[in-house]
Amino acid sequence: MGVKLHTPVLDRYGPAPESDLHDCEWPGCDDDGPHRAPFSRDEPDEFRWFCKLHAAQYNKAWNFFANMTDDEVEAIVRHDTVWNRPSWPIGTGPAVQAFMRGHFKDPFGAFGADETGGEKPSGDMPTAEPEAQIRQALAIFNMEPPLNAAAVKARYKDLVKRHHPDAQGARGDTDDRIKEINHAYSVIMDFLDA
Repeated sequence: MGVKLHTPVLDRYGPAPESDLHDCEWPGCDDDGPHRAPFSRDEPDEFRWFCKLHAAQYNKAWNFFANMTDDEVEAIVRHDTVWNRPSWPIGTGPAVQAFMRGHFKDPFGAFGADETGGEKPSGDMPTAEPEAQIRQALAIFNMEPPLNAAAVKARYKDLVKRHHPDAQGARGDTDDRIKEINHAYSVIMDFLDA
């Protein structure tokens, strides 16, 4: 002897109304068809209704790519790899173009003036661009990419032997040249380690 409660919440989660019941569309099947299956790829909001057994058979035989050319299949696969969103080659696209034109927010002032229009605080950031530093260091070493660490070390040793103050005698520019070579070596090695 249980008491049957009737509340609107239970009505909402109760059995489906009679209008939502479907008969299995499989020829010769008289069971209910509560399981839906796609009607066709061209009509994504239309469904066929089957019992569990026939829904499994229908889905096993259904081929989304039927009657498509290889190029059409390839286009769908490529489009799905980027989650159906537009994509651009690296270094292009609207975000990069906006960045290059200066249309972006820089709340920490890393790229010049801060949000309030003030100058970027001076810090340990080098004044030259990293690419310019690498090009300058390679010019000092008289080297071009591609590089490897062994070749850079060998060139460094050769330059130090040639421009060391003990080897040059009392020339005044040898200290500056050695400092320049040491700085170029550290820039190139940092670049190779990155």
